[in-house]
Amino acid sequence: MLIKTTPDKEKANSILKMVEVTLRMIEEINTEKFPSNIIKYHDVVRELISILALLDGYKTIGEGAHKELIDYLKDNYSQFSQQEIIFLDQLRTNRNRITYDGFFIDSDYVIRNKDSIRKIINKLNNLIQQKIK
Repeated sequence: MLIKTTPDKEKANSILKMVEVTLRMIEEINTEKFPSNIIKYHDVVRELISILALLDGYKTIGEGAHKELIDYLKDNYSQFSQQEIIFLDQLRTNRNRITYDGFFIDSDYVIRNKDSIRKIINKLNNLIQQKIK
């Protein structure tokens, strides 16, 4: 559920610092050995979209919040292509399968998609930096 709230730059900056720590950790993970840890990228993307929503004066809560964030991005940020939105939703679905069903991701998936994930993260970071100023 999407809820109207007061924009909070201080909280956004705090979450952004945690995202940076998570990104550093991800870069140290051997994705060939532990490809299912790609879910950490999903966590980063989810937090970055949450920051954008927070800066816009919204937050999500409850079941389906991750999907709601992707829909928020699609509806409010035309900088993201339909292909990127579909990819983010697939990443969300894979994260759920890994977390709840014991699904394993093949290392080839990570290799094929790492650049796309990084581009989306960079795009989100750039939008956040523009809003935080």
